[in-house]
This record gives sequence, C-alpha cells and structure tokens, in this order.
Amino acid sequence: MEIQLNGRVINSSATDLMELVTEQGLDPGCVVVEHNRGVIKQDAWEKTPLCNGDIVELLSFVGGG
Repeated sequence: MEIQLNGRVINSSATDLMELVTEQGLDPGCVVVEHNRGVIKQDAWEKTPLCNGDIVELLSFVGGG
C-alpha cells in the first residue's frame, strides 16, 4: 500500500502502526507516532490499521548533550 511517511510517499506492507514502526527499524520505546494528524498512544498502535493514502509522521527522540 502507498502511504505518506515523514513527508515522502512510500510503499509499505505494514498493516498497522506497530508493524510500520518495526518495518522502519525504529525502537518503539523511542518513537512518537502521528497518524492522519492525530497523535496515537503506543498501546493503540497494533489496533490502528494503515490504509492506502494515510499520512504518518514517525518522530524519534535522541539523547545527548
């Protein structure tokens, strides 16, 4: 399916947000997900299906100093 991820159109085989996060190689504990302009809590990622044309932003936090 084709989705917009962080401003670019990609093809993904993920069926829900958790699959998308892991497909992208990200640590779920360090990511915030925005799905169609709403922030989705991590406990709902597996229950939130992806559909063709969805808009997703994956924001990861990096520590440092």
